[in-house]
Amino acid sequence: MEVKIGVRSVHREIVVETELTAEQVEDEIRNALAAERGVFALNDAKGRRVIVPVAALGFVEIGEDEQRPVGFGGTL
Repeated sequence: MEVKIGVRSVHREIVVETELTAEQVEDEIRNALAAERGVFALNDAKGRRVIVPVAALGFVEIGEDEQRPVGFGGTL
């Protein structure tokens, strides 16, 4: 699933491809905000970890759970 993270005062968003579900990503955001941990952390599909200070979060856009087919599927 694709997750876009907007950071305040940064013109480009961070795009993370993760294996978490939308609910799991939302839970991670809620936990970071509620616990006042100071950071929102997310692992991507390649094993990298993205860490953003909670105070710098502008927005988090969570993509669709289902994968869309790639390629040409039409028949002639």
